[in-house]
Amino acid sequence: MTIQTDYGVVEYQKEDLLLFPDGLFGFPKLTKYLLLYLNEDDDSMLLLLSVEESKVGFVLINPFLLCPDYNPVLSPEELACLEAEDSGELSYYSICVVKSNYLENTVNLKCPLVINPQTRHGIQVILENSPYEYRHELRSFATVIDSTDGSEEDADTSAQEK
Repeated sequence: MTIQTDYGVVEYQKEDLLLFPDGLFGFPKLTKYLLLYLNEDDDSMLLLLSVEESKVGFVLINPFLLCPDYNPVLSPEELACLEAEDSGELSYYSICVVKSNYLENTVNLKCPLVINPQTRHGIQVILENSPYEYRHELRSFATVIDSTDGSEEDADTSAQEK
């Protein structure tokens, strides 16, 4: 099968699809998606593209790369929906909101996409009673090492000074 996208024609097989039976928040009727790599050898940022409406896509990031102690807790009902006994069997992705001013880019850690890689079914959850927010600024996670003195600086401050 093929789909025409803004990035060209993408070929895929039925088994490549991720199914979100309830859709995603704001898109309940779109249930079939492809997970595409933005960079072939890097799975830190991905594109989740609807095959039912190719103009609908989401930039995803692995939340554990941003927040190594990220600890999403799923309810027994959510685990059952994903046919999983333990949340460690599942893959987690956070949706990024990409703005024209990159300093305003945010990531939603409160409502991750959770996917069972065995069944290729997923859901979007709201992590109740968690410290995570809907809009964490991406730059709040970034630090750079200043090669001259080895100290860590905020990436935004470092970029403005240079």
